[in-house]
Amino acid sequence: MPRKYVILLAVTLGVIALDQWTKYLVVRELTSQMQGQETLGGRLGAMFSAPPERGFDGLHYRSRRSIEVSESFFRLRYAENPGAAWGLFRNLPPEQRGPLFHVVSLGAVVLIVFYFRKLSGSDPEEKWALWGLPLVLGGALGNYIDRLARGFVIDFLEAHWFDKAAWPSFNVADAAICVGVGLLLVDAFVRKEKPAPAPTKAA
Repeated sequence: MPRKYVILLAVTLGVIALDQWTKYLVVRELTSQMQGQETLGGRLGAMFSAPPERGFDGLHYRSRRSIEVSESFFRLRYAENPGAAWGLFRNLPPEQRGPLFHVVSLGAVVLIVFYFRKLSGSDPEEKWALWGLPLVLGGALGNYIDRLARGFVIDFLEAHWFDKAAWPSFNVADAAICVGVGLLLVDAFVRKEKPAPAPTKAA
């Protein structure tokens, strides 16, 4: 298998595994959804089955607690995002939101794989895209698994400034997408098309 496809599979699957594992830990430790489930199979079933109806707080899973990592700047707190990044389109009706996200997610996968196939895998200038595209792909698939399983994405990373200003909650998949997009922006500058040399005039 060519080296570039080893990178694609390793990074993509690594991001998906880390994303889903952290979400599992968050549901287990910060919500009551897995209470009473003694086996791993039971806990996974509680996480990936159809969610209960929303409660008074607007959440499907009942939040039990949050973890203050840094009291003034960062905490782990369970949140649900039925929309896209930063909650975009979350107010769309489910019958419109679901098909939209399916099309967008699958379209993103097709585009990423298309552009990745065009990489030689041996050009040093391609390194930013070689790692950036799999990060975006892994992040997109990690969140897509959430949408397929329960119709919303689990977020839990919350950065804030003394609770006066806060960045929208995010997860490992979102972080991978942001880093991947950053690498692709670097790639766009590094691999700018160089103008073709002017033809030399015959003496």
